Amino acid sequence: MFMTDCRGRLKMMDRRISSLLSLCTKAGMLVTGEEIAEKHLRNGSAHLVIIAGDASDNTKKKFVNKCFFYQKPVRVFGERDELSKCVGKRNRTVYVVTDSGFAERLQILLEDEIVR
Repeated sequence: MFMTDCRGRLKMMDRRISSLLSLCTKAGMLVTGEEIAEKHLRNGSAHLVIIAGDASDNTKKKFVNKCFFYQKPVRVFGERDELSKCVGKRNRTVYVVTDSGFAERLQILLEDEIVR
């Protein structure tokens, strides 16, 4: 899936990942935003945390540490604009998948993307 950022450059995210994120959003199994992400980590409903690669170092450190503490998988992937367009919300850097099936499939796809 091709997307443009604010400077008009084309970027490519794996179509399977963007489609699965969109489907997950439509199914109501993806929440976005730092405060809501923290809430879902605390109550145990988070199955996967995705952090945008261009998130601040403080945000990355904070959520990597929280995921380590709560023993939840975390992946740093994509950019804020790409991920935001996939889910239909602007300027989000933290995404939490609350369904185990979607989370497992996304982890597989994200690992394949990293290997390539």
